[in-house]
Amino acid sequence: MDATATLQVVGQSPPRADALRKATGQSLYAGDLRLPRMLHGKILRSTYAHARIVRIDTSAAEALPGVVAVVTGREAPGLFGSRIKDTPILAQDVVRYIGEPVAAVAAEDEDTAEEALDLIVVEYEELPAVFDPEAALQPDAPLLHPRLGEYLCDHRDCHPQPGTNILSYVKVRRGDVERGFAMADRIIEETYTSHPMQHVALEPHAAVADCAPDGKITVWTSTQTPYIIRSDLALALGIPPSRIRVIATDIGGGFGSKVHPRAEGPAVLLARKAGRPVRVVLRRAEEFIGTTIRHPARITLKTGVRNDGRIIAREVRVVFDTGAYSESGEAVCWQAAQGAAGPYTIPNLKVDSYAVYTNKVPAGALRGMGWPQTAWAHECHTDSIAHALGMDPLEFRRLNIHRDGDESSTGEVLRHVSLGECLERVAAAIEWGKPAGPNRGKGLALVSKITNPLAMSSAFVKVNEDGRVNVLTSAVDIGTGAATILAQIAAEALGVRVEDVDVSQPDTDVTPFDVGAISDRLTFHMGGAVLAAACDARAQLLQVAAELLEARPDDLEIVDRWVQVRGAPARRVALAQVAATAQRQLGGILGRGTHADPDLEPLDPETGHSAKPTSYHKWGAQAAEVEVNPETGQIRVLRFISAHDCGRAIHPQNVEGQIQGAVVMHLGFALQEELQFDNGRVINPSLMDYRVPSMLDVPRVEPIIVERPHPDGPFGAIGVGEAGAIGTAAAIGNALFQACGVRIRDLPLTAERVLAALKARDSRRGS
Repeated sequence: MDATATLQVVGQSPPRADALRKATGQSLYAGDLRLPRMLHGKILRSTYAHARIVRIDTSAAEALPGVVAVVTGREAPGLFGSRIKDTPILAQDVVRYIGEPVAAVAAEDEDTAEEALDLIVVEYEELPAVFDPEAALQPDAPLLHPRLGEYLCDHRDCHPQPGTNILSYVKVRRGDVERGFAMADRIIEETYTSHPMQHVALEPHAAVADCAPDGKITVWTSTQTPYIIRSDLALALGIPPSRIRVIATDIGGGFGSKVHPRAEGPAVLLARKAGRPVRVVLRRAEEFIGTTIRHPARITLKTGVRNDGRIIAREVRVVFDTGAYSESGEAVCWQAAQGAAGPYTIPNLKVDSYAVYTNKVPAGALRGMGWPQTAWAHECHTDSIAHALGMDPLEFRRLNIHRDGDESSTGEVLRHVSLGECLERVAAAIEWGKPAGPNRGKGLALVSKITNPLAMSSAFVKVNEDGRVNVLTSAVDIGTGAATILAQIAAEALGVRVEDVDVSQPDTDVTPFDVGAISDRLTFHMGGAVLAAACDARAQLLQVAAELLEARPDDLEIVDRWVQVRGAPARRVALAQVAATAQRQLGGILGRGTHADPDLEPLDPETGHSAKPTSYHKWGAQAAEVEVNPETGQIRVLRFISAHDCGRAIHPQNVEGQIQGAVVMHLGFALQEELQFDNGRVINPSLMDYRVPSMLDVPRVEPIIVERPHPDGPFGAIGVGEAGAIGTAAAIGNALFQACGVRIRDLPLTAERVLAALKARDSRRGS
């Protein structure tokens, strides 16, 4: 439908579809499920970072009264994973990190299951371990995956390096970087690091599995990606995907952590062996040591500039610590390669991006897929260059940012670039150029990101005989308001009210395929599929109504539950009557729609070039004002401005909430959250020692919605959920520098780190 048409539902902010259910405690999460004869599952985890499993003796556990089943890796010999299939449900022969699942127990109650874990005897032969990705890159480093070259790899943009610890290596080349450096007036080189961060979703991983007598498996789970869970389990179990049914329950947050199986695999193995339903709910400590984290990164940027501020060459090396298994490491590596140089037009560019295995908790997707790490580096580096040249950071950005018609780092001709507008709006809102006061400073950061490619979505739209509408999708609403947005899109296309539309819960036996709630793709991809399905249903309705009204379908319109002749609204028939007629005559109205990206091209392995590597780009800008306590080093964020282009705001209030939520989450990334390791062991696996932002830490977060309708999005919309995460840390880091003149290049910006930098600054001044 025309993105410029007058809209009735899209652009409004109706109550969210799940609001009443959640507010009244009626939401059903996986951990809430109680099935008849259900058992309780618990997981035994490795205490070694790298070791060969010599033997596992489960006899004592199996003999414990109340224990019904014990399983080990022998029960699931296959491997699953994101693009490289390297991950077992339970360890097979070798453990690769402390916390890796080794065995699981199902018992009549949780206490008995816990007791049984202590009775399982595992004999290990310890192997050399490596915990630093730079050390893992060395030729003599312990090899985590000797079979890397044999693993199934089903994605064209993943480049494993067999015989090494490199999960994937992606490079981007543009122009002649050495010639560019030779032409530069100044060359500035810096290294930035970012740290491991946990998702800390309010709800832990949870799943209930049941196995029917014919072997059909049903899994109820709090997942972002029902079809990925199904395919992963099928690979690990060696059975057809159609023999597994995945039903998505309500979910208490995901942020990328609930993409691949965690609780689901052990629950299925135990249910198959026990012949009874099994529920597995991870404890909070298990979330820290046995799920996934954000990739720590080391990023070195070398930039050549002219004295007038024009960037003419940049070299970037990014090394991600991907932990023991792939999870989404290769996707993070691929995304970061394209974003590491920043949203700047640079004629000469060299980028090398590595995802490297280490003997630590696997790192995966966490709200931004590598872009918050690279933005931390390139946006702080941008300010460093501007200050070295004596330029205002705002002016320096204005000079170098992408604009319509520019080429990206990968050679794509960019369209619909709104960076300039976003930058100007945050600069005005933060009153850039107006002094902030003693120990206060302001900082800017630009935001760009791509979405994951090849992300197919499909949807059905059914119009019932009473005129109400069912939208059937496998899109999981992980708190983004997706169900409400999809209902608005369907309602707008069909000419009904949003309260007339019900959006299904995902069920792989019932709802059509979708990749999942990842990479800001639901509004764009699933929204496009729902719009197509609704338009299909609309066409069918108008065909039936044309006979009732003795008119041509092209002359009809649907307005507020009525089908009427355009220009003659008195000639009309109720939509419900049309739907009832269609049911009698045709068996009902069922629209079908898909959204795919058939014209995407993979990156060239040698140059990193592609005419279109992604569905769409996200643009934005952020600004922070901070106050630094010179006695303690404590940073207090006073204001935060975040402007983002969402194409069109389907639900403006929801867009604002997404921006604010991403910023607040990444205040933790910037200032305080850090998962700490000691020889591969997580030493702060609790919310007592791993502190997320509280209400007292949250400043005023001011969202700014920028709307430039995208021609490929439903009614012009694109995703925005990740965008506020990208530049938050960099904006705060740049504000810190303006406040007190210290440039810290390692996250998080803790009070201890800031105070040490202030003392070093004062020492230099004193000398």
